[in-house]
Amino acid sequence: MTAEPLATALVTSLVRDATAAPSMHNAQPWRFRYDAGRGTIRLYGDPERAMPTSDPQGRALHLGCGAALFNLRVAAAHAGRAPDAVLLPDADEPWLLAEVRLDRPVRRDDDLAALHPAIHRRHTSRFPFTDEDVPSGVLDGLRAAARLEGARLHMPGAWHVEEILHLVHDAESRESLDPEAREELLRWTGTPGGASAGEGIPAHAFGPRQHDVTAPVRDFAAGRTLAGRGSATFEKRPRLALLGTPHDGPLDWLRAGQALERVLLQATLDGLVTSLTSQALEWRELRWALRDPVSSMGHVQMVIRLGYGPEGPATPRRAVEDVLETA
Repeated sequence: MTAEPLATALVTSLVRDATAAPSMHNAQPWRFRYDAGRGTIRLYGDPERAMPTSDPQGRALHLGCGAALFNLRVAAAHAGRAPDAVLLPDADEPWLLAEVRLDRPVRRDDDLAALHPAIHRRHTSRFPFTDEDVPSGVLDGLRAAARLEGARLHMPGAWHVEEILHLVHDAESRESLDPEAREELLRWTGTPGGASAGEGIPAHAFGPRQHDVTAPVRDFAAGRTLAGRGSATFEKRPRLALLGTPHDGPLDWLRAGQALERVLLQATLDGLVTSLTSQALEWRELRWALRDPVSSMGHVQMVIRLGYGPEGPATPRRAVEDVLETA
């Protein structure tokens, strides 16, 4: 079936919005291919941006690509196109993660477009949050956002938050003693020898050091002193949310990535700031302990810190021409 080709400017805009998604260490592990004849955009995982030590199964890579896919869907709806997405469309191409048809007009009742203003406002905040409670109605809305994408969002109680913090600290200790994990971290951060321009996490996005380590915020300085970086007291009672899925394979990871981005965009529109915590998820022997034993959540895919506080700075993105191919 031949579809009316999309304007080059529109395709570029859609992909630019897609790449505003978060990914582990801002590695941006995605590639896009626009097929003008079919009216589709294909999303591929980029194995050159995989992290074999921290993410040996590619779970985090799939989450990042799922988040980019969700942004693409939101951008398409905003542009008046219905994003008909098929996940893992070809078993013979494992790096082909999704194909999105864009040849139909969007439905009037589609709710995706309403999230579009948050795409470029959403930034990870590694700054202190206040101890102000998040209203229950806002949390209910975030839970509903996750369910729309086939995932669950669980708000752990006080005892569980303490256990999560212990697991995060355990993971950080393990990483500090693992030279391969440290090397991988340094590759993608703004420390000497770290990431190049357009990718990774620059030093200005690290946030301050914590006086007392009370919030699960990763210190990307990895013990190094950075000129001009200050310190601060973080919230004593961090508000955390666990995003999870019933199963734990590539399809679930892509769904979780989409759910994650829907939650983050909704949180941004609700006036919240967020950061992501994946340290304990990177160690198989710690990840299983993150879930609440009385919860029906099967597998935790991400730990989200949310609340009120300063917005985080933008992190760099690669140019669209570096990630988009046209057939």
